[in-house]
Amino acid sequence: MRILQISNKAPYPANDGSSIAIYTLAEGLADNGANLHLLTINTKKHYKPDSGVPQTFQDKSHYASVYRNTNTSVSGALANLFSAQSYFVSRFYFREFGEKIVQILKAHRFDVVQLEGVFLATYIPLIRQHAQALIAIRAHNVEHQIWDRHLAHEKNLLKKWYLGLQNRRLKRFELEAFSKADAIVTITDDDKSNIQKFVPGKALYTCLTGIRLDAYAPALKPTEAGTLFHFASMDWMPNEEAVSWLMEKVWPEVHRQLPDVKLVLAGKNMPDKFMRLANNSLQVINHVKSSVEFYQTYDLMLVPLWSGSGLRIKLVEGLAYGKAIITTSIGAEGIPYTHGQNLLIADTAEDFIASIVSLLKNPEQRQALQTGARKLAEEQFDYKRIAGGLLNFYEALKAQKQVEP
Repeated sequence: MRILQISNKAPYPANDGSSIAIYTLAEGLADNGANLHLLTINTKKHYKPDSGVPQTFQDKSHYASVYRNTNTSVSGALANLFSAQSYFVSRFYFREFGEKIVQILKAHRFDVVQLEGVFLATYIPLIRQHAQALIAIRAHNVEHQIWDRHLAHEKNLLKKWYLGLQNRRLKRFELEAFSKADAIVTITDDDKSNIQKFVPGKALYTCLTGIRLDAYAPALKPTEAGTLFHFASMDWMPNEEAVSWLMEKVWPEVHRQLPDVKLVLAGKNMPDKFMRLANNSLQVINHVKSSVEFYQTYDLMLVPLWSGSGLRIKLVEGLAYGKAIITTSIGAEGIPYTHGQNLLIADTAEDFIASIVSLLKNPEQRQALQTGARKLAEEQFDYKRIAGGLLNFYEALKAQKQVEP
């Protein structure tokens, strides 16, 4: 199977959810025998030098990148008002990247071109022009639904109007992209069901994000037992929303009941409004030098997500490290969990507070969740098995297309 995988961000080092999703799938495809080419936009916001990518990975993925500053700007946002395309999408289309795609398509014949996220669907006409390959969109999220959930809580009327306009354009683009692709690969069954409603009859496949379990030593005995932590990239809107909710609705009452408990907020691009909150009970870390050391240090993982779709990769990492986790139903979407066995679900502030207090006061309950978390990761998230399933889907789809009149 010959696959061209195209990404809108450089995936190595795999230090955030989408990078992990892209990198581990690429490894899984290559390690299952696929002839893989990985092409990525290396953005200014998430810049990662090619020199830092392991040579073994570069070789087996035929890795290549094209630099681009895709940052939003006031001038760009205003200019986009006179366009019919969503600003969320237009930032990722530029001539140099299109030329690189064409260069690779002319030099190699592919069975599948896999686009990592719907924003890259803007290149579908170009790909169709230069290749006979099947085109699959790997939908990390249903993007317009993330913004629907966020806009329901937005209080700034001007911002709500502008983002609403952009999201209407994004929804139109997203649904058109789903219809143009030959297949949609989702990361959760929830997203698969949602997309199926928009494009009935489309070939869809759920492919969980796998991880290399040998890279995640269980952290069952943290050096700072009884601590709380939230660890996520803070340049993703749902994570910022989650921390704001945590600090407003949950932490004050937990701190009142258990004044000696420590909370750690960590993640790249930490907003200043959270950095300023640091005190003796609240540690705020903008850059985590070692994820392994971080998970080995802190104890109870909090994932209070209220928007977003797809699979929360940091939560999968938490399972692999054997952390006791409290999250919301939205946060746990896509995880084949059992409440109370692998993690705890809390969908109100009161339940979240009660769950935290209960776990902090009952180490046996916490240890049982840790064991259940690691067991779930071992059973469901091995990267090579997951990538093998996707290859089987592509082989079947290819065979079906070959026999169609």
